[in-house]
Amino acid sequence: MWAERITEALQARRDAEGWRYRRCVEQNSVREITLDGQRYRHFSGNDYLGLSQHPAVIAAWQQGAAQAGAGAGASAYVTGYSRYHAELEQQLAGWLGYSRALLFISGFAANQAIVHLLAQKQDRIVADKLAHASLLDAASHSPATLRRFAHNQPAGLQKLLAQPGAGATLVVTEGVFSMDGDSAPLAEIAAATRAADGWLLVDDAHGIGVSGEQGRGSCWQQQVKPELLVVTFGKGFGVSGAALLCDDATADYVEQFSRHLIYSTAMPPAQCCALLAALQQVQQGDALRARLRANISRFRAGAAQLPWSLPASESAIQPLIVGENAAALALSQRLAQAGCWVSAIRPPTVPPGTARLRITLTAAHEPEDIDALLEALYDAAG
Repeated sequence: MWAERITEALQARRDAEGWRYRRCVEQNSVREITLDGQRYRHFSGNDYLGLSQHPAVIAAWQQGAAQAGAGAGASAYVTGYSRYHAELEQQLAGWLGYSRALLFISGFAANQAIVHLLAQKQDRIVADKLAHASLLDAASHSPATLRRFAHNQPAGLQKLLAQPGAGATLVVTEGVFSMDGDSAPLAEIAAATRAADGWLLVDDAHGIGVSGEQGRGSCWQQQVKPELLVVTFGKGFGVSGAALLCDDATADYVEQFSRHLIYSTAMPPAQCCALLAALQQVQQGDALRARLRANISRFRAGAAQLPWSLPASESAIQPLIVGENAAALALSQRLAQAGCWVSAIRPPTVPPGTARLRITLTAAHEPEDIDALLEALYDAAG
């Protein structure tokens, strides 16, 4: 039974041109990537400020490893919580204006943890239709009722919230959406949530470090303070991991009852050291953010006449909507032949019929990189 089920699922994935591959990367300098001995201009990563290669961040990780070892060695509830963890949590909370910050090993884990922990049978979760898989997966597997509103449509959210509910309400959205690159209207969403006496959870994985004053993210930029804010460190910070920002009581509740925290080995202390260095670079990173904005503007101006749909994204994420899976794969291959690495994103990551090239721009790109990508795209279109 299991073998037949696995075989059928794999064949269906192949037939739909949806097969996923992991490629062994030999070198990744943010601006360039080397695979199978071939060097490409790199337009598929999430290291928007290029901090994974910053000397201060690398040196901090090395120094942290020398002082505290390669790993935490235990759960934070045993012996895994160090002064480096405590300092990072304190600095994040103060920087973002919250009482507490709790570290998680990934953004996926943070989203799963808070949704699973809060949602009970009588509750309802109202989520943007295009919210990240980690959020929707957690909501759909929770005992709460899941309702989804049309993407970035506060009116649709208000209509769902107007329906009576017996328990608590949790509204879920992203700050910047990972596949379309557009921003949520957080002020309107927050107002609708407050009117319904609900809580708002914002996953700002793609906004933190890039948007707002000092890179404080989408919520800061739109002057919104959700009850629950998840920020991740694998994008603008250039490292990995995540944090949940909340008030004291909620943090205590998560600490006492979250199985994701209690039964996981803590983040390596050396990683916390690297994140503290990355945080300093983010706070001082106005020049990097300005360079990223210039690269975005250069690309969008040059891409205006391309035959594919380019949604209205002012973020580092610039998706070219191609349509069918095979066409997206073919375009990705054409760009690779021209020396530009851009991955094709296909269902189920995106809705059927919207396969795309998810072009990501960084502060590390030079103007000639943008121009080379545009030239390759126009050649492919011709």
